[in-house]
Amino acid sequence: MPEGPELHLASLYVNKMCDGVVFSGPVIKSEVSKSPEVAFTCDSYRITAISRGKEVKLTLMPMKSDDDGKRRSKSGQADQHMDVVFRFGMSGYFRFTSEEEVPKHAHLRFYTKEKPRRVLSFVDTRRFGSWQPNGTWQPDRGPCIMFEYKSFRENVLSHLSDRAFDRPICEVLLNQKYFNGIGNYLRAEILYRLNIPPFVCARDALEGLELEDEFENGKPVKNEITDTKTPERAKKKAMKQEGGDVLRLCHTVPLEVIKLGGKGYDPEKMDYSAFEAWLQCYYVDGMKSVRDHNGRTMWFKANPGPMVPKDSKSPKTRKRAKKDDHDYPGKKKVAKNVKESTTKKGVVKQETPKKQKPPHPKEILSKKAKAEKTQEETPQSETKSSACRKKSSSVEPAAGRARRSERVTRKNSK
Repeated sequence: MPEGPELHLASLYVNKMCDGVVFSGPVIKSEVSKSPEVAFTCDSYRITAISRGKEVKLTLMPMKSDDDGKRRSKSGQADQHMDVVFRFGMSGYFRFTSEEEVPKHAHLRFYTKEKPRRVLSFVDTRRFGSWQPNGTWQPDRGPCIMFEYKSFRENVLSHLSDRAFDRPICEVLLNQKYFNGIGNYLRAEILYRLNIPPFVCARDALEGLELEDEFENGKPVKNEITDTKTPERAKKKAMKQEGGDVLRLCHTVPLEVIKLGGKGYDPEKMDYSAFEAWLQCYYVDGMKSVRDHNGRTMWFKANPGPMVPKDSKSPKTRKRAKKDDHDYPGKKKVAKNVKESTTKKGVVKQETPKKQKPPHPKEILSKKAKAEKTQEETPQSETKSSACRKKSSSVEPAAGRARRSERVTRKNSK
């Protein structure tokens, strides 16, 4: 997500690409964007940009001339400048391209006067960004952490009694009323460098800091005190001032990102290799992560601190599934697995014998009586069957003799 350094680099990008370029015509908004129309039309105007914390302001300045002053006012074209304030959301940035190469998600477009025309576009894939025509800096946002350091420091330290500072330091660092420009990756890097647990009370982490930063003029920050005569209490205070000044790092760490230049935030090349090499904590292997009370992921090294949310869990990391020998569609795979699991369950059910209850004594007696009765009935049935067999055997030869006698009588009669 773009934070203070990225928005400042975006303003530098606009000033560099639009230097000496004349724009013309209306400002075009995409149909899908819910941000307001920019009712600005001018035959010739220039664009400049400036950033403050997490906001960028574009100034559209008409190019006035004595000849067409009356004509411009009659035709309804702008004769005064307009400020358009942008907030980037999660994926906003500016892009300057030819008319044929305008990005897909360009939601606000400024066209040049030259031919072939070029376009300055505000690109926002996820559409969380916004703009405000005739806008000003949001009053609820504090001074910029990078370019209004004195005012920023004073604003924080003069409001430590505010209830906002009862919360964990990692959550307060995202409060734009006091830390305008700090975002998720900056808070992780700042607290990691100071070895401050993210879930300690913000007031405890900030109390004792002086209103004026002695090291503001570029003096080196010392890591240890060599004067042995200094009292122990003064040593601790000095150590906190020199090595544990959260507000100072809120100012210097973003400036490090800006020094990375276009590679930290380059809308044309999208090269973030230098930025990734600069990160020490955020999304770095070996670091821990947990969701804060607002659902934002916090990266840290060791102890999270006493104010960590209860039952807090680190976000699940997505793992790539191993490829099978066959490329089955997802639904077929699931159906197959379900079928296999059900058949396995069926086999298990067949194999496991059911528990039988012990027989009742009356049932045992009735079974014995039946057995005795069958034993008594079996000899009678056997005698009956043997008698039938004997009868049938005796009948068969008699019938045979009768047939032979009939043959003899027939011959004699012939």
